[in-house]
Amino acid sequence: MQGYETLVNDLKNLIYKKQYHVLKSVNAETINLYWEIGEEIYRQQCEKGWGKSIVEILSKELQKEFPGAKGYSAANLWRMRTFYLTYRNSEKLAPLVREISWSNNIIIMEKCKDDLQREFYIQMGKRYGWTKRILANFVEAQAYEKYLLNQSNFDLTLSKERRMQAKLAIKDEYTFDFAELSPEYSEHELEVQLVNHIRSFLIEMGGDFTFIGNQYHLMAGNKDLYIDMVLFHRRLRSLVAIELKIGEFEAEYTGKMELYLTVLDDKVKLPDENPSIGIIICKSKDKIYVEYALKQTNAPIGVATYQLRSTLPEDMKAMLPEPDEIVKRLKLFENE
Repeated sequence: MQGYETLVNDLKNLIYKKQYHVLKSVNAETINLYWEIGEEIYRQQCEKGWGKSIVEILSKELQKEFPGAKGYSAANLWRMRTFYLTYRNSEKLAPLVREISWSNNIIIMEKCKDDLQREFYIQMGKRYGWTKRILANFVEAQAYEKYLLNQSNFDLTLSKERRMQAKLAIKDEYTFDFAELSPEYSEHELEVQLVNHIRSFLIEMGGDFTFIGNQYHLMAGNKDLYIDMVLFHRRLRSLVAIELKIGEFEAEYTGKMELYLTVLDDKVKLPDENPSIGIIICKSKDKIYVEYALKQTNAPIGVATYQLRSTLPEDMKAMLPEPDEIVKRLKLFENE
């Protein structure tokens, strides 16, 4: 029988789609159940003055009644109570928590300090289908703070499908505490140290990067071009050009990077890869000056700084935008 392949593919897609909807429905019902259990435990404690010991009793009784069911440990029942209390007054987040898994909810609930931070990880987990392990890695890497501090022109130069992932891929500041540099080190010395400690460098960059080469040679007509480092980002499926500067950011750096990205896309990028992205890493930068420099640049470029020692978390928190500004940025998730 000829021509049945299209029907087979259509049926496969239909089955996968229905299976996905079933899984979503089951997950939402599970979260609803845990919400209601947490609400009931809290209500009964308030009415009857019971302490935490009631949870131990409930756990034993429920596991006796439902021996094959998971999720009724004393610790998990207490999490259900905390879950209800955390989101009961949040009209915005209460529906959203039904759209991610219980294990992801636990990480967000226990690791995040306020609703804005929770909303970020809920929305990102939902959008990109993050597993428990991936979510935990992003929380530990302070993706929320780095997303808010990130300076790039990705909103203007990348598609909606790529801009959020690109912002997560670039930090505002990198720590090269593994580099063994002389007091008056040069850009070449910094580059050599990063290449010599390539594993540590790639870990600091974020884990999804692979190393292509340093002093990467390109020809633009009769002109020789050398990019300090070229990486590849697996999730973005993009080449990433890195320029290292040991001084303060200057606007002319963006023009040079724009040239590099144009030639990379023309001569190196494969047909199934996305357009290249640039990261200029400087010792320091004036944030307002960087914003002006990036506004008229058509190529996707991020500007970051580096330091040679770890920054205290408090330093990062002090640099975060005001809550009203954070709310505006998180609204981008709803519009895309």
